[in-house]
Amino acid sequence: MFHDATPAGAPLARGSRSPSGRPPLELWSGAECTVNRTREGYRDQSRLTGHHHRPDDLDRLAALGIRALRFPLLWERVAPRDPAARDWRWSDARLGRLRALGVRPIAGLVHHGSGPAYTTLLEDSFAPGLAAHAAAAAQRYPWIEDWTPVNEPLTTARFSALYGHWYPHLRDERACWIALLNQIDAVRLAMAAIRAVNPRARLIQTDDLGRTWATARLAEQAAFDNTRRWLTWDLLCGLVGPDHPLWPRLAALGLRDRLERIRDQPCPPDVIGVNHYLTSDRFLDHRVRRYPRETVGGNGHDAYADIAAVRVLDPVPDGLAGALREAWTRYGRPLAVTEVHNGCTREEQVRWIAQAWDTCRSLRDEGMDLRAMTAWALFGSQGWNTLLTGPGVYESGAWDARTDPPRITAVGKLLGRLSPEAPAPVPPVLTGSGWWQRPLRLLHAPARHAVAMTGHRAHARPAPGTGPLLILGATGTLGQAFARACALRDLPCRLVGRDQLDLAHPAGIRAALARHHPWAVINAAGWVRVDAAEEEPDHCMAANAAGAIALATACEELGLPSVGFSSDLVFGESGAEWLVESDLPAPLNVYGRSKSAMERGVLALGGRHLVIRTAAFFSPDDRHNFAVHALDRLRRGHPVRAAGCVVSPTYVPDLCHGVLDLLIDGEHGLWHLANGGAVSWAGFAARLADACGLDAGLVEEVSGAELGWAATRPMRCALGSERGAPLPALDHAIARFAQALA
Repeated sequence: MFHDATPAGAPLARGSRSPSGRPPLELWSGAECTVNRTREGYRDQSRLTGHHHRPDDLDRLAALGIRALRFPLLWERVAPRDPAARDWRWSDARLGRLRALGVRPIAGLVHHGSGPAYTTLLEDSFAPGLAAHAAAAAQRYPWIEDWTPVNEPLTTARFSALYGHWYPHLRDERACWIALLNQIDAVRLAMAAIRAVNPRARLIQTDDLGRTWATARLAEQAAFDNTRRWLTWDLLCGLVGPDHPLWPRLAALGLRDRLERIRDQPCPPDVIGVNHYLTSDRFLDHRVRRYPRETVGGNGHDAYADIAAVRVLDPVPDGLAGALREAWTRYGRPLAVTEVHNGCTREEQVRWIAQAWDTCRSLRDEGMDLRAMTAWALFGSQGWNTLLTGPGVYESGAWDARTDPPRITAVGKLLGRLSPEAPAPVPPVLTGSGWWQRPLRLLHAPARHAVAMTGHRAHARPAPGTGPLLILGATGTLGQAFARACALRDLPCRLVGRDQLDLAHPAGIRAALARHHPWAVINAAGWVRVDAAEEEPDHCMAANAAGAIALATACEELGLPSVGFSSDLVFGESGAEWLVESDLPAPLNVYGRSKSAMERGVLALGGRHLVIRTAAFFSPDDRHNFAVHALDRLRRGHPVRAAGCVVSPTYVPDLCHGVLDLLIDGEHGLWHLANGGAVSWAGFAARLADACGLDAGLVEEVSGAELGWAATRPMRCALGSERGAPLPALDHAIARFAQALA
């Protein structure tokens, strides 16, 4: 029998209570664990992020004070080929460790999946098959009380059977409804099987919850979307009967009998799990010429662009707070925010987590029974920018899993400091407004009279209470690029030139730092002319070594972090395919020796100093770099002569964001940052030509001597890293560079 195992007001959390008598707001967590199926096969996020192979990840999250973990007991992982051949070894080991750590699991059985290969979302076998898996899981782990048999049923049905992204790749409305109903039946049957073993078992039912706005012409479509978004919970709560707005539509598609069975045997969630992202709220606009082609679709009657509402609505949508208020008003059942994650720059990730935590605390103060906030994608995710249809890019979370062991980020450090009774303790330098609250969020002409606007506004955080980030190099490519990146990220900064802080006069450095009161210093100044340094070695050494060391020393005395930049030219002819941080420098020219001397001097200070080795800058904002020069010649039909020595080109915007993330994470020491590639200068020019639709045949490979180089360069100097790979791949960077130039 399907029933509500826990009354709506019963506590879910264990442990101490707040002075009000309510359970405290809990911090839950989840490692992105989707196993979804596409035409190319299954993609397992636990394996792609390395979490599958790292049992000590559980100790990491427990150390942050996390109380519960959304844990994948996924059907596709336990019994991928034969329902009778279940492999529990991975789950046994991890769940045993969770029990020892005092972290309770919230067991998930399908996460954006269609089941193993012997079933699909559209087959009658899906629901009873998942129920059999649920029964086996409950029998093996009878002590688990919290369950999410199917994550985001409505979202999965839409992406699989209406939009065609995931298996079975259909674009058919009836198929979408069948996929949804099969998942709802799977939840009902699974919970019945689980409760037969453990009558105390609770259903924590998740789905993505946003709101749709639209131009007046599309008001009917917006109304449909805003009704459909509740269907997962409406169905489970037995609310979809003849009086439900969508009953006639589904009944007309031959689904009346199924709706009646679900209505008559409901399985109400013990906790409504709300997943809300910055893209969850949508805006529909019939004026399709205003928007990129890839945003335009339709409903068979109207063509319209479907845009993230935060990118076009003014004032800003009410976001997470609005979604939670609507869910509480509609159901009056305990709520939890079951996914909080923002794939963005580090301070924006921190702001999003902090604002979500503070929103949950505020809504509890209003009387809402809100049990927990869940930090999602603890170890990052892979490929969500392609909706999991391709490799895509890696987004870090509380840890950056591209290193071994994973490197804790500012997000993880924030999670470790959250308190149920206090606002999120965001460092003052990061307390600016999120991009979703600033004018730059508006990528399109603002829509101020959209249908379904709400009355609540998100509030910006107070201005930072400390000094700015100080950036040296006001006239240089790198300094200006850092200033642009800080403006984009709402990180107050001060870009200074030699007239305000001259590294040639060490006595004045400390006074200049005291005058600006920075929280950190980025040294983007220095000598950059590699060949000219052969004629002026003393000037190059003074700027790149003596001045940089004097600056870092002054920062050390004041307790300030600093960032300095080195070069691939600290290396010589090593013969190595890739050069990493621990490889010994052996410079072949004056410029390389100056950078090597800087590295030794700064790193000897200890402290919180970052030294970034990088190489071969290219940027759409600098007319004097090799890439822009080469493309200018190719556009005019002129040949490009370029060297055959191999380098690792670095896209300056990526470098700036990568450095800022490391600085915010509190990292120090020597790091290699380049765009994950190795190519000769001539090969680089050819790839730029291909990206811009120009004639790569005009590129000619020549020697350095033929180019008049005075400074000797190594023939191969490809930068790898043993500390991680924070920058995107080179091909991805070249594509964005070409787009920016266009």
